[in-house]
Amino acid sequence: MIRVLFFIHDLSGGGAEKVLVNLVNNIDKTRFKVTLLTMFDSGINKQYLGSDVEYRYVFKRLFRGNQHIQKLFSPEFLYNRMVGNGYDIVISFMQGATTRIISGNKDSNVKKLNWIHNEMTKERLAKSYRSYKEFVDCNKKYDATVFVANTAKVIFERETQLKKNNIVKYNTVETDEILRKSLEEINDIEFDKNRINLITIGNLTEQKGYDRLLRIVKKLKDDSYRFHLYILGDGHLRDKFNDYINQHNLDVVVTLLGYKNNPYKYLRNTDLFVCSSYHEGYSTVVTEALIVGTPVITTLCSGMEEMLGSNNEYGIIVENSEDALYEELVKLINNEELIKYYKNRANERSKYFNTKKTVEEIEKLFIDLYEGQPIFDEVADNE
Repeated sequence: MIRVLFFIHDLSGGGAEKVLVNLVNNIDKTRFKVTLLTMFDSGINKQYLGSDVEYRYVFKRLFRGNQHIQKLFSPEFLYNRMVGNGYDIVISFMQGATTRIISGNKDSNVKKLNWIHNEMTKERLAKSYRSYKEFVDCNKKYDATVFVANTAKVIFERETQLKKNNIVKYNTVETDEILRKSLEEINDIEFDKNRINLITIGNLTEQKGYDRLLRIVKKLKDDSYRFHLYILGDGHLRDKFNDYINQHNLDVVVTLLGYKNNPYKYLRNTDLFVCSSYHEGYSTVVTEALIVGTPVITTLCSGMEEMLGSNNEYGIIVENSEDALYEELVKLINNEELIKYYKNRANERSKYFNTKKTVEEIEKLFIDLYEGQPIFDEVADNE
């Protein structure tokens, strides 16, 4: 049995955290002994961990300045104190402090994997390290780096010139579970069928671009379009967004619903999913929208063309700007037939996502690493 450890900051409500829980729950436990280690014992996704996954944490609570304190110690010291021995494969599942720590493993028999979920510049990559040079040195110690989208891989290689054993593995999503939950009844709100109901789902952070989405909403309201936007998610910008909504009297067209254990039933019953992100890796929620058959409009980010097509075959991708997103939203709000067309295309694309297939591909990667086989990037090879 191959002993695999995943290391991540915590199990909060983000897409990568949800993907990790989906992955570890579905890995074949007759072939792999799976341990999930978090830096901090927190996060709403912890409740969804299967009982056959060993769970560990380093610190009970998040504390201020932890990233700066960790830089005072070497990766080797931190690895020995936080991770320890007894694993065949150790994985940093999100670029950052855990990547630096896992690189501190000195046992050549233990394979090291690094997972990257986003478009990363040199500055963002080096943030958790003492210097950019330390980042490069640490990353060279990995046996392979996994990207959730080919675009993210291309950007990383362009920024860093680190091109050895970089591969793409798409996110694991619970397709059947998403579809089942999407059919549950909604009791807390009632959608107005005389308006175009828009939805967006994600942490209320800068990355998601909700600041510009709210400015777009204000303009749509001022221009008298009939629509309503529902925002699902929570985060440190909630009060700021609430203030903006109240200041501009947007409460008649925007509802902040907060975090929902089952976002899929809301997603399925709205007309259009809007992704306003400044950057993404391989958006979990765009995948989920397609699975439940909800049309997608998104800014151009990593992974979007891989999901929606390079010519808007399965959804609409616009330039990553406020004006472009506004203009395309106006077209869609004014054209219900176009929304219906993309609903059909979303239903067609949903057949592409398969939990069993993505998990088996990752299991094969683990086996190949464990057995010392060469690593191939099947996504790049097929392009």
